[in-house]
Amino acid sequence: MVQTVYPFGGDAAHSDPRQADKTITGGKGANLAEMASIGLPVPPGFTITTEECVSYLQHGAEFSDSLREAVSEAVGHIEKSVGKTFGDASDPMLVSVRSGARVSMPGMMDTVLNLGLNDETVEGLAKTSGDERFAWDSYRRFIQMYSDVVLGIDHGLFEEALEICKEDNGFYADTELSADDWKTLVGEFKGIVSSELNEPFPQDVFHQLWGAIRAVFDSWDSDRAKVYRRLNDIPGDWGTAVNVQAMVFGNMGDTSATGVAFTRDPATGERAYYGEYLINAQGEDVVAGIRTPQYLTKAAREAAGAKPLSMEEAMPEAYTELAHVFDLLEAHYKDMQDIEFTVERGKLWMLQTRSGKRTAKAALKMAVDMEGEGLITREEAVRRVDPMALDQLLHPTLDPDAERNILGAGLPASPGAAAGKIVLDADTAEQWVERGDKVILVRVETSPEDIHGMHAAQGILTARGGMTSHAAVVARGMGRPCVSGASAVSINLSSRTLKIGRQDLKEGDEITLDGANGQIMLGIVPTVEPELAGDFGTLMVWADALRRMKVRTNAETPADCKMARQFGAEGIGLCRTEHMFFDASRIKAVRQMILAEEDAGRRAALDILLPEQRADFTAIFEVMAGLPCTIRLLDPPLHEFLPTQDAEFEELADVTGLGVDHLKRRADELHEFNPMLGHRGCRLGITFPEIYEMQARAIFEAVCDVKASSGEAPLPEIMIPLVATQKELAILKALVDRVAEEVFTEKGTRLDYLVGTMIELPRAALMADKIAEEGEFFSFGTNDLTQTTLGVSRDDSAKFLAPYVEKGIFARDPFVSLDVEGVGQLVELAAERGRATRPDIKLGICGEHGGDPASIAFCEKVGLDYVSASPYRVPIARLAAAQAALK
Repeated sequence: MVQTVYPFGGDAAHSDPRQADKTITGGKGANLAEMASIGLPVPPGFTITTEECVSYLQHGAEFSDSLREAVSEAVGHIEKSVGKTFGDASDPMLVSVRSGARVSMPGMMDTVLNLGLNDETVEGLAKTSGDERFAWDSYRRFIQMYSDVVLGIDHGLFEEALEICKEDNGFYADTELSADDWKTLVGEFKGIVSSELNEPFPQDVFHQLWGAIRAVFDSWDSDRAKVYRRLNDIPGDWGTAVNVQAMVFGNMGDTSATGVAFTRDPATGERAYYGEYLINAQGEDVVAGIRTPQYLTKAAREAAGAKPLSMEEAMPEAYTELAHVFDLLEAHYKDMQDIEFTVERGKLWMLQTRSGKRTAKAALKMAVDMEGEGLITREEAVRRVDPMALDQLLHPTLDPDAERNILGAGLPASPGAAAGKIVLDADTAEQWVERGDKVILVRVETSPEDIHGMHAAQGILTARGGMTSHAAVVARGMGRPCVSGASAVSINLSSRTLKIGRQDLKEGDEITLDGANGQIMLGIVPTVEPELAGDFGTLMVWADALRRMKVRTNAETPADCKMARQFGAEGIGLCRTEHMFFDASRIKAVRQMILAEEDAGRRAALDILLPEQRADFTAIFEVMAGLPCTIRLLDPPLHEFLPTQDAEFEELADVTGLGVDHLKRRADELHEFNPMLGHRGCRLGITFPEIYEMQARAIFEAVCDVKASSGEAPLPEIMIPLVATQKELAILKALVDRVAEEVFTEKGTRLDYLVGTMIELPRAALMADKIAEEGEFFSFGTNDLTQTTLGVSRDDSAKFLAPYVEKGIFARDPFVSLDVEGVGQLVELAAERGRATRPDIKLGICGEHGGDPASIAFCEKVGLDYVSASPYRVPIARLAAAQAALK
């Protein structure tokens, strides 16, 4: 039988390769076993595999008899290792129950600590520890956490009881409560459970254990976990492992502590220990922001101007041992580690290590630095950085010279600038963003249930919590600016108002956050463009040397072209000419051309448009001189350009001399019921060839002019859109060739150019061998190819695609990441058939998928020559293309 439970620590063997496989034992379980195997102090425990989670969820949330037997045996392993018995009233062993998916999902699934306490074992814990206060504090923690996570009771009921107790006694901090106070609260907590459930708090320790295991498995399918998986492209069928581990206690007085640390700064990438700790606390106190933690190192404390002693100063021996572990783990895993630890009465215990979440800036610095340190290779450095994370670096930051009306400050938990309207809960954040607002989510502290609002918001501000709180960790992973622990923030949810410092504000007021220094500012502060040098530039040079595919840009203005070249674009993969037609200075001529009923009337309007189009192309070609430029001839249906208001018809009537009624009748004739599948693309060129003649002339005249003035011309690639048959392309290619010959004769020069097509219809993909007899290049327009293959409108799909992704019908939104199985098969087929006819045919992709790393990996597999992305996605595509080549 396949092993489903793996012990670690103590005298457990770690020889089974399945135990080291994160797909089987999860990231936490695999790393706990690994740390134990290299001799680090890890509390003994066991891991239930992800396979058992999947089986549990598929079979009606039932545990198999074999799993119950294996868990019972594994509990015995922990008992033997620690010399205590689970449920023993005189000397009890307590355990923690934690989740552990194969990839880190911080805060998204459930945890239960101090499990094994009941009315009898709490007395034994008090006796053996010699600390009655510690024992009853641990019991109240367990009841509160278990009731929330396993029994589904609102944790706010317990928080309220605790706050009332502190107020009645004049206490400020939880640490001021005595053993008798905790005993009283335990009684109240059990009363809350009885009142809410009509049954007592469970006393059987194995009943508690199986309840916690069930809760962790169930949390894999919680709403917050589903949202996190959707945002991070984590498949829903992976499941989570469960880790049951002997408890070690950081809340046993002043010689005990708990903390979270990183081997390097996750915000900047600096090679300096980074983290926080709390004396006399448990781990949840740190990550949940219940108490404000202290700095790990003396240098960090002094830099922040903080007074409470750092761990380095308060616990020098434990800190020295911890620093040694940091160095050992980073060298072992060859990556920055995110570590959880506990000090129990002076003894250090390691509770977790994993590759830490980091900002894009930090990821770049770490990758480049670690390559320089000889820790990783250049190829590994390129693999190490998530291409999508670069998006954090490619957008403006706050103008350092701009005036700032600073209201207050908190901890700089995640860098970057964010501005928007204040919202006070996650649902409101999502709703306001859907209506077009930019928002800042402001909370006392965030919880995993806020994940959807955090993703929707431009930035996050919390009144409580430290640099390793939930808000900070999740924001860094998302690339959202975050300011945490801003004590100047006071929120009144009932009135939907807040106070920051002395400033009274309400939901909807605008603020700006600076995640780099923790400042909170009133209003919108201006921004400046980023500088892409240093580590960014170094990694891009490495990536460019490793990739095979070229990276172009989708651009139709000189400004976009300049931006794209700055970001490393190697040409234009898609220039949409219709955008030029909408310009206010030429829309009248466009409408005049469309509504003309005779060839002569259309040509008269086109004569007006010709110099305008030529000027457009000249400006673009001047920027892109020396590079290939794919220009798509007019594509959308003509009705998109037509007037809709009476005043617009009247204005057009004055220009054309035609009556308003005549123009309206003509507009009605052009109306289509399904224009995206109607008179558009090359069909316009077939029925109104003079339109494509004008555009081709404008392109060739502009190329000649740029060549004459600068000595260097781009390579124009004339793209005929929406081709379905070889004959369409043959007719229109002949038109383009004729116009090119006319222009070259007139200009007395001859320049290279290509004529090809956009493959965006299934028929075109199937007939690619025939179409390649005419076409010199194929550009896959995957936006429309996805629409026409799936029979789904991109504009309307948002209404129903989300459930399709949630139910696993599509792994991802097919308009975001290419449907490799369906649409991808057509791309692969067209590439193969096109090459069979024309071996040197140029192949590229120009849909929105050109900026998606997963789609780029598919393009590399098919062997396309280039991908094309929007200007801000060009660096993302460059890095993704390099990673695809390395695979």
